[in-house]
Amino acid sequence: MGKAEAKRKKKRQVAAKSKKTRKPAPQPKKKRKTSAQPVKPRKAAARPKQKLTSAAKPKKTLKPAARPGKTRPSAGGDQLIKIFGAARVSQDPLVLRQFEADLSFSPAKTPAFVVRPSRAEEVKALVEWANRTAASLVPVSSGPPHFRGDTVPGREGGVVVDLSGMKKILRLDRRNRVAMIEPGVTFQELKPEAEKLGMKLMLPLAPRATKSVIGSCLEREPILVPKYHWDMSDPLGCTEVVFGTGDIFRTGAAAGPGTLEQQWAAGQAQKSPLGPGQTDLFRVVQGAQGTLGILTWATVRLELLPSIQKLYLAGAGKVEELIDLVYGMQRLKLGDECLILNRLDLAAILETRPAEINKVLAGLPPYILIFVVAGYDRFPEERVDYQTKDIMELARKHGVQPVTGLPGVDAGKLLRALSGPSAEPYWKLRPRGNCADIFFLTTLDRTPGFIKVMGEVMDKTGFPASDLGVYIQPVQQGRSCHLEFSLVFAPDDPAGVKRARETFDRAGLALLTQGAFFSRPYGSWTEMVRRRDPESVTALKKVKNIFDPRNVMNPGKLFF
Repeated sequence: MGKAEAKRKKKRQVAAKSKKTRKPAPQPKKKRKTSAQPVKPRKAAARPKQKLTSAAKPKKTLKPAARPGKTRPSAGGDQLIKIFGAARVSQDPLVLRQFEADLSFSPAKTPAFVVRPSRAEEVKALVEWANRTAASLVPVSSGPPHFRGDTVPGREGGVVVDLSGMKKILRLDRRNRVAMIEPGVTFQELKPEAEKLGMKLMLPLAPRATKSVIGSCLEREPILVPKYHWDMSDPLGCTEVVFGTGDIFRTGAAAGPGTLEQQWAAGQAQKSPLGPGQTDLFRVVQGAQGTLGILTWATVRLELLPSIQKLYLAGAGKVEELIDLVYGMQRLKLGDECLILNRLDLAAILETRPAEINKVLAGLPPYILIFVVAGYDRFPEERVDYQTKDIMELARKHGVQPVTGLPGVDAGKLLRALSGPSAEPYWKLRPRGNCADIFFLTTLDRTPGFIKVMGEVMDKTGFPASDLGVYIQPVQQGRSCHLEFSLVFAPDDPAGVKRARETFDRAGLALLTQGAFFSRPYGSWTEMVRRRDPESVTALKKVKNIFDPRNVMNPGKLFF
């Protein structure tokens, strides 16, 4: 040890010893109060306590807690502009008004903002922002008009996420018959691009031109070709979804391994929706009305474009006269498009003006079965010929006479109407100007009973039978069917609106009581289903808590 180190050690020992023996410093004495110092006032004598009324109680000024739909526009707007840029964040009253209501009976609620994402990263940032601020997000992918109330904010001051600008067709694969698209792509935009490669969209019944393809798939709208409808989720394939937690997740074959580009290079097509692993999480977001997450792309299955199509119609006075023929065709997978319409729906699809619709109505039977026989690249004439003969044999057996035309019905015009989006105005608005749809799942043999129940309700409410549209769509290769009643009414007639609203509410309850399965409950149906099946509602709330624990995704819809 050196001398310098020895000196430092000695100093430390001396300092430690002095610290132990050091006396505490004397505390300063308290000064006595003088007249120059302020004197603390004496307490007043205690008075008897008085019970305060609610009006007399002093109000505390508390900082309001953040709640879904209650974000402050100024602060929220600045943060949203950082994510999207000023051009894609709107507080314009005219823009907000477009999203505050639709053509349904849902009450109007004005959003605070409308934002327009362009890529998945922006959607993720938006959901993370909503979790921090407890804002509510209302995803909208289709253009107007809207009919079901699911795109109307459930609370005042929400943020509408307008996905209609995400219009990229990311991939079209003819070999695997699949398309990868963003949520803003409509049927009108995808149809010509698919047909260039010899592919055909699996369409619902004459969708409106502004309807999002992904939006239709998420709502499980039935397609017109039952033999290609293997599962209730068809034709939806893989998805990329931003859940309410802010996590980006890919479902089905798209989950990996590898990026999409690496999967394409290996020959994969993101067509199978199953997975990853033992999960089918695409089913979680399908039918959820935007309450669990936001899709940024999805794949949809397509079919080959026919080279020959031949349309047939069969009229009947009662719908039960057509049921057995439909069952037989679906069991043997004969024909492509197959559906039943009543005369109002058929006339509205064919004509655009009320006077023309009424003229066609006069010559039509009450119910019409429509089916299409198609031939493809290989032996198309032979295919059409043998299928037509088999169908005609079945028809004779069941006492039905299919024909290629009915009075006032141009078969070619009807085939074109069924093969693409509706022309303007949208066909459901043509008869009276507005329409309220009641739809559910059942089986074909039970449809006559439900039609009878609907008629009994209309008799009680005074709704005209001539203003009721009926659409029966076999699904899952005929195992079940989608039954839809359309109440058409004039929006500028207060008495007619009130009558339609009463019929809508009463019919929904009556049909549910008779066994109608409302697999997609909107509006007032939600409470009916909640009372009918509380156990399923409890399970759904547990799922909600996993994927959107802060309840930022479209709160106020479904059971959330």
